[in-house]
Amino acid sequence: MDILLLGSGGREDALAWRLRQSPSCTRLLAVPGNPGIARWAQCVIIDPCDPRAVVDLARDENIDLVVVGPEAPLVAGVADALRGAGIAVFGPSAAAAQLEGSKGFTKDLCRAHGIPTASYVRVERMSDARAALGRFGLPVVIKADGLAAGKGVTVAMTRAEAEAAIDAEGDGPLVIEEFLEGEEASLFALVDGATAVALASAQDHKRVGEGDTGPNTGGMGAYAPAPVLTPKLEQRTMDEIVRPTARALADAGTPFSGILYAGLMLTAEGPKLIEYNVRFGDPECEAIMPLVEGDFAGLLHAVATGRLAEIDPPRLSGKHAMTVIVAARGYPGSPEAGGLIGEIEAAEQIEGVTVFHAGTALGEQGLVAKGGRVLAVTAVADSFAKARARVYRAVDQIDFADGFHRRDIGWRELEREGA
Repeated sequence: MDILLLGSGGREDALAWRLRQSPSCTRLLAVPGNPGIARWAQCVIIDPCDPRAVVDLARDENIDLVVVGPEAPLVAGVADALRGAGIAVFGPSAAAAQLEGSKGFTKDLCRAHGIPTASYVRVERMSDARAALGRFGLPVVIKADGLAAGKGVTVAMTRAEAEAAIDAEGDGPLVIEEFLEGEEASLFALVDGATAVALASAQDHKRVGEGDTGPNTGGMGAYAPAPVLTPKLEQRTMDEIVRPTARALADAGTPFSGILYAGLMLTAEGPKLIEYNVRFGDPECEAIMPLVEGDFAGLLHAVATGRLAEIDPPRLSGKHAMTVIVAARGYPGSPEAGGLIGEIEAAEQIEGVTVFHAGTALGEQGLVAKGGRVLAVTAVADSFAKARARVYRAVDQIDFADGFHRRDIGWRELEREGA
């Protein structure tokens, strides 16, 4: 197959790396790509959120499958345009992508179909938001209703913090939500409208600081699988959350096709949905891709063409993966750009290590930082303790004076392992 991948971050670098290893992938293009993705794909500079431009490129290059990495092209209707042109695409329609594009839409769907989630209210104005706070105890969760790139969420410990979060968002749609007690985990499921199959679990670290402190980010690291999401809890999640969601969308005439990422809180009552993403998470994708076995491109094509029930279920290696994000100083506020990056090749000499490019560019002097999250260093091993040792050896090899990272990724699981 000739495949076109949309996106330019660490998630897309991991997807490109894994797709290129698939026996059914004969050629890979990426829009717009990055220096890391260019190792595996031919990069083409067009706007990935321009439906007409993407369709024209796919036609000109005789593309058999388009894989949409980030959420913005999905919400922009790129998948709809491709399907309308008869081109197979891995990624949901704009209507189904509302699961991520509108937190209020998802909460209303959960309420209507009895899907376990936190209690909530939707508001449009700051004054209504402040008034609604009285319905909840503390802590309380304040969420921007639209796309937030993994951010836009405040867990307010006091009334003053909640009001400050509301003021920061201003008038506009917000979701105010009950705070759920428990441990977070994520489950990634392949859905082709009629069929939903679990792919992998993961846990990430959203807070910028060690000990899970400081502001939320797009993610400072992740590991997979997430043993806390036991086979029994995974089955409950599929039966009580993922499959009812897929049925609800199909019944509404907007069937979901692609990867459905369920962010979960594992409460005393069982798994509850925190939120959905309609694409592979970042940096969870970087931890999951090295564990996926078989013809990954063929798997995505089966989803895109409604044949998920006809093929063998996805397989994982049984190993453990850990990803550490190296970010530019100042992230998530005002990250510094332009810092030189070196010794990636030395890091990748360590067994089981791959360095994915999340926010890099080629400057006059070589590879430089472009975005807030710059590199996603990933290691695979037979245990989390070994994966952790490898990943931090690799991080320490990289020469990036303007970067920083957390040293405690996976701390919960390492405590459970007794490492």
